[in-house]
Amino acid sequence: MSDVIKKATRDSYGEALRDFAEEYKELVVLDADLAAATKTGIFKKAYPARFFDCGIAEANMMGVAAGLASCGKIPFASTFAMFAAGRAYEIVRNSIGYPRLNVKIGATHAGISVGEDGATHQCNEDIALMRTIPGMTIINPCDDVEARAAVKAALDFNGPVYMRFGRLAVPVINDRETYTFKLGRGVVLREGVDAAIIATGLMVNEAVEAAKLLEADGISIRVVNIHTIKPLDKQLVAECAVKTGLIVTAEEHSVIGGLGSAVAETVTESCPVPVIKIGVNDEFGHSGPAVDLLKEFGLSAENIVKTVKDAMKLKK
Repeated sequence: MSDVIKKATRDSYGEALRDFAEEYKELVVLDADLAAATKTGIFKKAYPARFFDCGIAEANMMGVAAGLASCGKIPFASTFAMFAAGRAYEIVRNSIGYPRLNVKIGATHAGISVGEDGATHQCNEDIALMRTIPGMTIINPCDDVEARAAVKAALDFNGPVYMRFGRLAVPVINDRETYTFKLGRGVVLREGVDAAIIATGLMVNEAVEAAKLLEADGISIRVVNIHTIKPLDKQLVAECAVKTGLIVTAEEHSVIGGLGSAVAETVTESCPVPVIKIGVNDEFGHSGPAVDLLKEFGLSAENIVKTVKDAMKLKK
């Protein structure tokens, strides 16, 4: 059996920007003095005249991006998620969201897997914050293939987009030759009838692994990858509720306001069934190796298995 290929989605982001630049002449990239970390330096090296380092001034960068969009450019404003969604929130809301400008926000280093950088940089609230902005599209890709496809989808979409990328190298689970990205549409990775695991980002691979372990115990699991958290694929979520009667969500984000909340809101409106959320509970992270932290905070296949088995007791 061949080794599993792993790659950080932030690398995919930088490479995709460079690769699509020739096709999209209006594409420009902004960064806040973090080009080496966000991987936008890959684009800078190939297209220096279309790259703008705005310095450690994230809010100003969002304003510059808004101005460029109003002039017909397609700006990708790039920085860590903590700064893109946190520090610059007011500018994103008022200068990008309110006028619905064609700005793409590339937010890297999201979630607990930032690791040693600690609680101040482990942004587990960004999806919740961006969900509250009217008209904001939110994409959280699960691997290299999906991240590249997400950049292309953002380029083709006219409006503000928040894209979430990770620091940690994660398994590539999609096939580049056959994968198709559809904005706002989830992907069914496995069929099952006993429960549905709806996951996003790096938790998609953990959900697939958990389903394999549960299958060995005779539990049939439907696994769904939700790469677009807003707009949510409500039809697919409702279908999961009807077919399985139990949903477990998994995300590298707070259980408050993220994918789990979006799924629960949809289920209560259309087909009420138990929805159990796996994510970061109402707490801050802390410094440590990324892989160890993911396990500590329950963001693992093993914890998904335990959660599903416990939740099966809730089914009517």
